[in-house]
Amino acid sequence: MHSPRVLFAAPSSGSGKTTVVCGVLRALKRRGLRVSAFKCGPDYIDPMFHERVIGVRSGTLDRFFCDEPALKRLYAQNACDTDCAVIEGVMGYYDGLSAASDEASTYAVAKTLQAPVVLIVDAKGQSLSALATLRGFLAFRADSGIQGVIFNRMSEGVYRALKPAVEALGVVPIGYVPRADALMIESRHLGLVTPDAVANLSETLDALASLLETSVDFDALLRLMQTAPALDVPDTPAVPNMPRTTVAVARDEAFCFLYRDNLALLERYGARLRFFSPLSDAALPDGAQALILPGGYPELYAKRLSENAAMRRAVRAAIDAGMPTLAECGGFLYLHDTLSDMDGTAYPMCGAIRANAFYAKKLGRFGYITLHAQADSAFFSAGETIRAHEFHYFESGDCGSDFRAVKPNGREWTCMHASGNLLAGFAHLFYESNPKPVERFLRLAAKED
Repeated sequence: MHSPRVLFAAPSSGSGKTTVVCGVLRALKRRGLRVSAFKCGPDYIDPMFHERVIGVRSGTLDRFFCDEPALKRLYAQNACDTDCAVIEGVMGYYDGLSAASDEASTYAVAKTLQAPVVLIVDAKGQSLSALATLRGFLAFRADSGIQGVIFNRMSEGVYRALKPAVEALGVVPIGYVPRADALMIESRHLGLVTPDAVANLSETLDALASLLETSVDFDALLRLMQTAPALDVPDTPAVPNMPRTTVAVARDEAFCFLYRDNLALLERYGARLRFFSPLSDAALPDGAQALILPGGYPELYAKRLSENAAMRRAVRAAIDAGMPTLAECGGFLYLHDTLSDMDGTAYPMCGAIRANAFYAKKLGRFGYITLHAQADSAFFSAGETIRAHEFHYFESGDCGSDFRAVKPNGREWTCMHASGNLLAGFAHLFYESNPKPVERFLRLAAKED
């Protein structure tokens, strides 16, 4: 597969990766190019920016969730029929599953995809010292893959002075980003704000793209992308013979954490996806045979969710009647007796989980986990695993105990409810890491034995 591509990485979080990538995507699209975007790591929010605001297809690339063949397949699925692909790294370029490991890092993704890397160096308060950072990252791994650099928060004069030294290192000077605080993307308690919550975001991104068009050499960037070698993509595994099913999927401002690749797997396995809003709809979609309640921000909409009593009753009735249901994090919170918002006000929810959910005021269990089924259940066999992650500031009076969650560092805890046809808990599942539970979920929906 010939696919021009580039991966933007940085020495650390907060270096400006997302801002630069969003501006680059907007500028490339304004050139008339068909662009696909990707985010390394388990994040949902950056892909939402890519898709909803910039209007480009965006997928997830994660070496904890996927082995090398699967990562290449997912890349190919989402990059097909586009002119080029822009990949945004996560954390520091070499940062992996543990403090001393580059396993599952952005660097590992770059190696798997043989993607040229542009390092974004935050040069605030620096001039020549920014070159030391660049040189250190080049030397740290002989196969670093770093072929270009963009200096963030640097003046034109300093960039022009440093450009010959960058070239002497064998690196393409792609450009610089002058300090422009008004064009930075806001942050809050869970990554970036959702696109719907950012005022005038489209205009901001247009202004950002215009700024980058004056300071970034897009012709040089496109030439670098063309140097990516053809990618050897493994064949997609055969899909089992599956029944057609109708799956109701919550999707609105409160429930918006959906992996594109999870939805694509459901569709490959015969699911017709019918999206609905627990905030504004009064009933589940007609003909729904299964239900998915994804993560999101239900705590920000607790009052509205509670006031929509018709939907709360419909969800509870569906679960009580045995409809196969997957509820992750925010969807799990929605199923509780009550959900307290960040001010401590408790609102009635669906009542399928007989406990209260509340704001814990700190990030608790978080990060990558492998879920181990403790016993046979509707979707899992005892001992079966699936990869997932947790990230939540809210807690539950009953997190469940039907699975064992194991972090890469060995720390573990019990979690998840798996009773009847319900699987619910704080974990966000990545279906491609084990499609068998998805197959069972859909077969149950079709009432197959």
